[in-house]
Amino acid sequence: MHYLKSMNVQVLLGIMLGIAFGILLPELALQQKLLGSLFVSLLKMLVVPLVFASIYIAIAGLGGLEKLKTIGLKTVGLYMLTTAFATFTAIVVMNLFPIGEATSAAGLTYEKAATVKPFSFEALILSFVPTNIFNSLAGGYMMQVIIFSIFLSIASLYLEEKHQNIMFDFFTAISQAMLEIAKWIIALTPIGVFSLISYIVAEQGLEVILGLWKYMLMVLAVLLIHALFTLPIVLALFAKINPIHYLNSVKEASIMAFSTASSAATLPVSMKVVQEKGGVSKESAGFVLPLGATVSMDGTAAYLTVAVLYIANLAGVAMSFGDQILLGITVVALSVGVAALPSASLVMMVVILNQVGLPVEYLALIVAVDRILDMARTSLNVTSDLVVTKIIDESNKRRN
Repeated sequence: MHYLKSMNVQVLLGIMLGIAFGILLPELALQQKLLGSLFVSLLKMLVVPLVFASIYIAIAGLGGLEKLKTIGLKTVGLYMLTTAFATFTAIVVMNLFPIGEATSAAGLTYEKAATVKPFSFEALILSFVPTNIFNSLAGGYMMQVIIFSIFLSIASLYLEEKHQNIMFDFFTAISQAMLEIAKWIIALTPIGVFSLISYIVAEQGLEVILGLWKYMLMVLAVLLIHALFTLPIVLALFAKINPIHYLNSVKEASIMAFSTASSAATLPVSMKVVQEKGGVSKESAGFVLPLGATVSMDGTAAYLTVAVLYIANLAGVAMSFGDQILLGITVVALSVGVAALPSASLVMMVVILNQVGLPVEYLALIVAVDRILDMARTSLNVTSDLVVTKIIDESNKRRN
């Protein structure tokens, strides 16, 4: 029975038992949500200090702006590239196997749609810059925390050496303490996963899930194609390593992302796993992963593309190839603005549907299975982060 000691085996058991518990004892499953919520809250508790400290150490440790420029541009470029591949895969698959028969939107309402502000590029850019860093830290606004941390670390490069050393040691100690706490929380993973999965299955019910099986299969197929083919090919080409061996060694983070449905909550686990099992340096992990938790959205982009094309088919609106390419560009550009939190992509969906002129009411049909698909797409988001981090790390090793 020694294999039961493996965390991956325990987590998979937690998922299977959670599904069974949610189906057989739904009342009890709904009542024990506290356990899963507590587990996610404990992980999220670490995110802001860990991101702040990790970004600071990574940039201050580079020792100069030239290195930051190359690594920063490379990182953002790779994240945009993998997101574009995911969106393109979704468009191709939806054209080869179109799903969604034209149905009326009469009687359908989606309450959240009324509360979503119209999208503006100006508001998106301004939302990246903190007006009050303490408010950003308290609210967990990740992009703002990252931007401030980048400024602080660059400014520290211009300080006297003794001050540089004090700040560097301080943030290094914070980062190590956060990863130590992460170890304790990770030990609770099987219980947290069991609770989260059983609650979702009990809350959604099998009837709703089975009613949208074609749509769910399409989303999962696109996510799997990207995870099993596109990302390993990108990893093999750019990092020149065995992608299967690396992805197998860091799969714990992807499994965790599946159960929490939050890139941010998974970040402490990703940081620990890539360094200990993936052979990634502390500097690469510290800079690339926190940035990825905010800007890398392969799974979300693929999901949004499938969902919008599915809604277009339901509404009987024919989208030309040009319209679809424009949709793809919009999704890639906007996916950077998706907060690393569960179901934030529903807000993005409202924005995109308004942009392309499709009725928002159809969201009421697919929102029922959003939480389950959220788990799958977050898992892909995190897998993409792990891939890009390894590519950047290998590139740095070759340069040095």
